[in-house]
Amino acid sequence: MPIKTLRLTVDAADLNSDSSKASISTAAEILQRGGSVAFPTETVYGLGANSLDLEAIAKIFAAKQRPAWDPLIVHVSDREMLDRVAAQLSANAVRLIDAFWPGPLTLLLPRHPDVPAAVTAGRPLVGVRMPQHPVAHALIHAAGLPIAAPSANSFGRISPTLAQHVAEDLDGRIDAILDSGETTHGLESTVVDPYLNSSDKGPCIVYRPGVITLEQIRAAGVDAVAYRETGQASAAEPESLPSPGIALRHYAPRARLVLVDGEGGEQRRAFTKAVLAEASSRNRLGLMLPDVFESPVLGHDALVYRWGAWSDQEELAQKLFAGLRWLDSAGATVIICPLPPAQGIGVAVRDRLRKAARTE
Repeated sequence: MPIKTLRLTVDAADLNSDSSKASISTAAEILQRGGSVAFPTETVYGLGANSLDLEAIAKIFAAKQRPAWDPLIVHVSDREMLDRVAAQLSANAVRLIDAFWPGPLTLLLPRHPDVPAAVTAGRPLVGVRMPQHPVAHALIHAAGLPIAAPSANSFGRISPTLAQHVAEDLDGRIDAILDSGETTHGLESTVVDPYLNSSDKGPCIVYRPGVITLEQIRAAGVDAVAYRETGQASAAEPESLPSPGIALRHYAPRARLVLVDGEGGEQRRAFTKAVLAEASSRNRLGLMLPDVFESPVLGHDALVYRWGAWSDQEELAQKLFAGLRWLDSAGATVIICPLPPAQGIGVAVRDRLRKAARTE
């Protein structure tokens, strides 16, 4: 049976207004009762529930239609709350917390016994982060609970950066949506395993790239390497995955996604060629179009999302999911998108696009 999803609004710039305080209080009470609330973070909107309540956790999996093998990330508001989720911290974990929390960095830490195994897909490490968004921080603090919160969308689909995106997927399936406008970064958090199998003698693993880059982690004095996918990931899915965000197909639009790699003029010519090839079919064409990719192909009947400045990786990241959702909702059956350079935040954008285009 569908449930009535309450729509609440909060002004991130004025958390002390009567309306903002009332919305946060109502949302916190829902979480305390074991309900589910979608709320904004600096990355994307998350679907929150009490991480210490097995029945509340089950509501996340049911609403998202998320398989049990995909672990959740727990959000905390302070170090005291972290102690309720993580059993211990390695030296590298402390370094990363000091450097990047609050912020878009998730750490895989030894799970506290009070955290249900369902949160971690039965694995010994739990993903934890302390969000920077003022609304997320205020909500978690008001609830007084560590909140499990994967992205607030149907499993495998495009992550939400607006409350309306949440409603498109989950209206009637969750208790409330806390609307505070558009998210800041638009990409999910960087996920790092700093525990190093009970030692600090080897490099940390960055399982999911994000706004906090590999270079920034190394600059904080922590040796780290990027996770490399293998064929084992697909076989592992029915059991459990070692980290959130590494399922082979994820972040996907309904439309078929065509990616165009390369550099400079060569990439722009390849983009034009791909557009012309798809324009000759009966597909409804959608284009993720950065500023330097202007070309005569716009004369074709195509849906165009102005992605932003090709030189501004932060803008490309922030607008990525919104653009894919807009083209999907406008009726595109195929979306053509150039891949940004594999440097800085571009690494994370490429990661999301490659997973979205996968057909496994």
